[in-house]
Amino acid sequence: MGSTATVATRILGLDPGLRITGFGLIDQLGSQLRYVASGCIRTADGELPGRLKTLLDGVREVIATWQPDVVAVEKVFVNVNPQSTLLLGQARGAVICGAVSCDLAVSEYTALQVKQSVVGYGKAAKEQVQHMVQRLLALDASPGPDAADALACAICHAHGAHGLGARAGTRRRAGRLLG
Repeated sequence: MGSTATVATRILGLDPGLRITGFGLIDQLGSQLRYVASGCIRTADGELPGRLKTLLDGVREVIATWQPDVVAVEKVFVNVNPQSTLLLGQARGAVICGAVSCDLAVSEYTALQVKQSVVGYGKAAKEQVQHMVQRLLALDASPGPDAADALACAICHAHGAHGLGARAGTRRRAGRLLG
């Protein structure tokens, strides 16, 4: 007859930044979420093209290591400093290119959507996001702020905000089996 194995979806959340890009991976099995890994991709000071390459290569390395099925990325907010917004947008572009170059579907979420999904309040403080990520994923300790934001983005995607900015035509990988 049929297999009784349960298929999970591995979601990679990314919180783009030019200096620090947070990443977080969770497995979604129905309504259950399981922490897989998290961390940061850091760029050294230097010329912009080299820093963008570091982000692109870092995302590809995370994908090669953890084999996610989909990617959720936080959208850029418009800052009072246009130069900062431009740089953040370029970092975000490098991160998205890293994901799509690995044939992964990318969905995008605003900070308001992420916070609303995880904390229940769209203007929640970073500490509230960290605390709720720790609770929702049953972690022993609170992840750092960049990793927590990335995990929160993955949780937002898992909570059903699918389709907002999903890339049409991108091949989706099959889910993985959990025992």
